[in-house]
Amino acid sequence: MSLLQTPAVDTQRRRLIKAAAATAVAGAGSALAFPAIAQAKPFAGLKLRGAAYQHGFFNILRKYIPEFEQQTGMTVDLQLSAFPVYNQQADLELSSGGSAWDFCNVTFILAARWVAAGLLANLSDFAADRKLTPASWNPDDFVKGAQLPYLDKAGKAYGFAWEGGAMLMGMSRTDLMKKRGVEAPQTFDELMKVCEAVHGQDGVTGFVSSNLHHWFLPPYIHGFGGDLFANPPADIKPTLDSAAAVQAAGFYSTLLSKYSPQGVLGYTEDQARAALIGGRSNIFIHSSSWVTAMLSSPESKVKDTARVVRMPAGPKGDFPAANSQGLGIPKNAKNKEAAWEFIKWALSPELTARIVKDTGHPSICRRSVIESAEYKRINTINGQDIGKLYLEVLEQPGKTRNYMAYRTVKEFPLVGDAVNKAVERVVSGQAPAADAMKTAQEAALGSLRRAGAKV
Repeated sequence: MSLLQTPAVDTQRRRLIKAAAATAVAGAGSALAFPAIAQAKPFAGLKLRGAAYQHGFFNILRKYIPEFEQQTGMTVDLQLSAFPVYNQQADLELSSGGSAWDFCNVTFILAARWVAAGLLANLSDFAADRKLTPASWNPDDFVKGAQLPYLDKAGKAYGFAWEGGAMLMGMSRTDLMKKRGVEAPQTFDELMKVCEAVHGQDGVTGFVSSNLHHWFLPPYIHGFGGDLFANPPADIKPTLDSAAAVQAAGFYSTLLSKYSPQGVLGYTEDQARAALIGGRSNIFIHSSSWVTAMLSSPESKVKDTARVVRMPAGPKGDFPAANSQGLGIPKNAKNKEAAWEFIKWALSPELTARIVKDTGHPSICRRSVIESAEYKRINTINGQDIGKLYLEVLEQPGKTRNYMAYRTVKEFPLVGDAVNKAVERVVSGQAPAADAMKTAQEAALGSLRRAGAKV
């Protein structure tokens, strides 16, 4: 039996699906219409099971799922759990060849491992089949940089991105910056100078971050001319003790130890966000959804003085981090076509535009929606076109070399742990950057070899 067939498929439904391909859907402002296939309810009585981690997008999506169920005849059981719990469950479910889920989140840091191991279904086949998918669904509409983690060497997609993370710089107290005679920093050197100028003024710290150092440090490593691996994903020998990596670790650790709140090593993302939107810390460099809260959150105390801009560039270039999360279908899923029907609907341009209009949810990955007038209207805040910044960063790794390739190396979590410990040692004063990164290099090599990697 082929990948695109299940016993439930009959000739009549095939004809209905084919006829549906040319049927228009409703506009973004009305209830999302379904093509003729839905009227026949070919999946009547089917229970579709899916899993993902707890995220605002899925809470939003759940509000629309009853429409999907009514139009298709199936019911959707979407199980959500905490991010680390989900990743453990998903890794076990997929690697063991389980069939409990029909669709699942394809986690960014695990995507390469799952794709390389053949644990996911090839979604390019579904997207290219005009009996299943209308041309208007257009898989090329997904921002290339967001799609990179889900592609194999042949360019086949094993996931489609529902969430994009684009690293931007949030500044909460531009009023203090003006008083101190400094402007938005565009280089690493300027960043340090701005932090020094603002730190301690009006009880504000110059910088803040969280304990996800394996996410925050790499852009500095890239900016100083290095990488986490020799040539990812082909050559994954760690390069954590390179001159560039040591310089980056020293730079980033200075921001934390000298210009951040006391106890910053224990800060979660939520705590860092709270410090930013409360005006207690001036600069937070993180994914757009975290820093734009300064402008949009009802809890923000700095809406009048906040500004969002691109992350400063290093002496060797501009490499803001970008990531994404995707939806995919396990290789052994029992209801692949039904799962594709759900993914096709959930990530359709029509529903994506509707979600943006109804909720303002910004971190989507369809270029046509991001470039739409409605998206720009909603995401222009205090005169700042956040969508433009978001798209610039999200697509940057797809323009030249994919500097985010390190993040898709299947063994990256092992190296990420070593990076986290190295930064903690430097910030806490246990070791200088050179020693800490040398130890991290040795630890990373040991972990990779124990995992069977060729390094």
